[in-house]
Amino acid sequence: MAIKRSREEKYERESNEEELNTFHKKRIAALEVNQAGDQKRNDPDGTMATAMAIDEDLHSRQLAVYGRDTMRKMASAHVLVSGLRGLGVEIAKNLVLAGVRAVTLMDDSPVEAADLSSQFYFKDSDIGEPRARSCAAKLQELNPAVKVSVAPSPSAEECTFLSAYNVVVCTDCPLDRAKAYDSFCHAHQPPIAFIRADTRGLFAQVFCDFGPDFVVNDVDGEEPQVGIVSSISNSGPALVTCVEEERLEFQDGELVQFREVEGMSELNDGKPRRVKNVKAYSFELEEDTTNLKKYISGGLVTKVKEPKTLSFRPLADCMADPGDFLLCDFAKLERPALLHVAFSALDEFVKRNGAMPRPGKTSDQDDFVKICHEVNASLSQQSKGGFQKQELDEEVLKVFAAVSSGDLSPMATFVGGIVAQEALKACSGKFHPIFQFFYFDSAESLMEVPSPEDCQPTGSRYDGQIAVFGQKFQQKLEQLNAFVVGAGALGCEFLKLLAMMGVSCGKDGQLSVTDDDTIEKSNLSRQFLFRQNDIGRSKSEVAGRAAQGMNPALKLNSLQNRVCPETEDVFNDSFWEGLDVVINALDNVKARLYVDMRCVYFAKPLLESGTLGPKCNTQVVVPGLTENYGASRDPPEKQAPMCTIHSFPHNIDHCLAWARSEFEGHVEKNPAEVNAYLDDPNAYSSNALKQADGQTKEQLEQVVDALGKSKCQTFSECVVWARRVFDEYFYNRVSQLVYTFPEDAKTSNGSPFWSPPKRFPRAIKFDCKDPAHMMFVRSASILRAQVYRIQLPDWCSDEQQLQQAADSYKTPEFQPRSDVKIETDPKATSRVSSSLDDSSVVENLLKQLEPLGGELDAKF
Repeated sequence: MAIKRSREEKYERESNEEELNTFHKKRIAALEVNQAGDQKRNDPDGTMATAMAIDEDLHSRQLAVYGRDTMRKMASAHVLVSGLRGLGVEIAKNLVLAGVRAVTLMDDSPVEAADLSSQFYFKDSDIGEPRARSCAAKLQELNPAVKVSVAPSPSAEECTFLSAYNVVVCTDCPLDRAKAYDSFCHAHQPPIAFIRADTRGLFAQVFCDFGPDFVVNDVDGEEPQVGIVSSISNSGPALVTCVEEERLEFQDGELVQFREVEGMSELNDGKPRRVKNVKAYSFELEEDTTNLKKYISGGLVTKVKEPKTLSFRPLADCMADPGDFLLCDFAKLERPALLHVAFSALDEFVKRNGAMPRPGKTSDQDDFVKICHEVNASLSQQSKGGFQKQELDEEVLKVFAAVSSGDLSPMATFVGGIVAQEALKACSGKFHPIFQFFYFDSAESLMEVPSPEDCQPTGSRYDGQIAVFGQKFQQKLEQLNAFVVGAGALGCEFLKLLAMMGVSCGKDGQLSVTDDDTIEKSNLSRQFLFRQNDIGRSKSEVAGRAAQGMNPALKLNSLQNRVCPETEDVFNDSFWEGLDVVINALDNVKARLYVDMRCVYFAKPLLESGTLGPKCNTQVVVPGLTENYGASRDPPEKQAPMCTIHSFPHNIDHCLAWARSEFEGHVEKNPAEVNAYLDDPNAYSSNALKQADGQTKEQLEQVVDALGKSKCQTFSECVVWARRVFDEYFYNRVSQLVYTFPEDAKTSNGSPFWSPPKRFPRAIKFDCKDPAHMMFVRSASILRAQVYRIQLPDWCSDEQQLQQAADSYKTPEFQPRSDVKIETDPKATSRVSSSLDDSSVVENLLKQLEPLGGELDAKF
């Protein structure tokens, strides 16, 4: 696919699962706001399929992309997957992991040796057994919450059985039967989504028909942009100007909604309004505001996502008039139309000859090209102008015929991911589906067509691959020395692919995989080599063993070391020099850059990739031919000024940045500072006296506080501390801010201080009946107890006892101070300023520390 590479911004993630899950839950909450409107449209009387409980620990990452409403729609869907070779099992695997209600498998054909090229759940012992039945149990293991069943293949004319499903996915399905199935699904009420997909060697096709009136509720899944209003004119049309903080991404004709507008409050009615003449920081409303109240200040304007209705046409109509193809390679603008002819001709070839074109048989290739010319003329005639007669590239068509009997695991994986995603779109109405044909080829992967002798079947599991690349190429793969760095979601897929391809399966081959992480529950929804009973075990060990189960010939070495400067005794020069290729499956940029540096030094090819929700990036690094991963960097991400984050936040990103900063201070930085003092008080004190600046003073104040006033010895004291922190954050600091800068405050030039993008704050008093307040106290108390190694009592999860403990703290009356300086300079990099008396303050703080140092064990 045409993929935009964005690494630092998109893919740098630390491996701490709890932190990631917290982020995703916040993302989920934001998504639910957007989906409330969708639910009202689709389910006005609340009679939609019963909302199913979603295991958030398991599906945290998926929930962050889809949201609960969309996940519930998916969890009520029943999908039929027909054809269980490599592509079919990939689709079924992805759907089961995603958490649809049920997946039914349909394929009575017996397993053949060649199926083992891409069907990772087949073993030699399954040869001769029905395909669907042979893999059903393995698919069921992926997600016990999804019902996986097997249905017998019906007669060629039977279609009524399809009415039991919401989505029908067909692979390896003859064109005539696919037309019959799709015709039934299209005419059904309500329509049944139909998808046909195939991979033929290095070529693939996907067709989607979701019915005559399919509604897409959210075409891209992105958060709608929010602009901060700075002025609105009383005119027709009204001119709206926004703060020049971020360019508006609105388009002429789109709808927006206003809220929090002061003065012209009529705009806060929630009514969507259409915009025009959109500029970088302004737009006009198709509305006359002359008679509305005068705009005073404030206001937010949010883009309204409008549902989009797509009118799909049946497959029978689309063959002669396919419409616009979905492009994935803009260097091959004419290729989709050519492949449309080629796949149609392949169906005709199989109908006439009873089999695919044989590898290495030039006579079959010539016959196929003749049929292509016939089909090209026929489609052009039938379409009556909808499909122009194509200039056929016979060389490409001959390659198509030569490899069409091939079955490649990488192609099945790639196309299987796309098709499963299309099925989920059909279930949920989220993300724009393929409309309606998508053709893909990787003909560039074939450096040269192998000789007829080289591509003949050998009776091995690799025959599907040999038909494309030949036996000599297969032998090279088997002797490779490869290194996979990471065994997470991508790592599991890579290990599966390498095993199925036969990489490192020869006498001199060796595949090394390393990952220092262990398996957690949230991994199970996308890292398909892991099971429930693997939680807590090493990722690389479990994934390696699962890959060897798919291909017992795999020569694999599982390691549990992080690849970094500290492990160069493990991954030494000899190790790197012996490698043929390195495959990254990492989740942070720092590690990627280190591996890239080693690959550059030792001149090793590197395959780099990353994913985030439905987005991804990929890069192939070949020494001496392409640039390396570290050769280019994304521009630094724009960061909000320090004063904005701590005192004047105006969007959710600022709030998240503040929360993370405070979190790290309480559970990481401050305890580390205290431990540094407890480890060596003399050295710490000496260093503090040398520095004696504002930052040192602030650090010492935190150490004195942690060992003195805020020291906790019981969980009840942790609760009191949490209550005190709540008051400090949400009442005292805000009250001081409002005291220093009242609502009517003016700047030095006389303009209102609280003008956009600043938002005037309101202090919050603690209320034990407010769930958000109690959630803060509970979470902060537990974290504080962990810092001080205090055992959690049984009542820490008891709502009533927590409320009693929280209410036992009597909040002292806040007294504002006139000497407090609140930073307002956007260029300031620190809230702490140095002064002439810092040295004396530091000396005094060190004296306060002396009697406190022995009261706490080191490494608290």
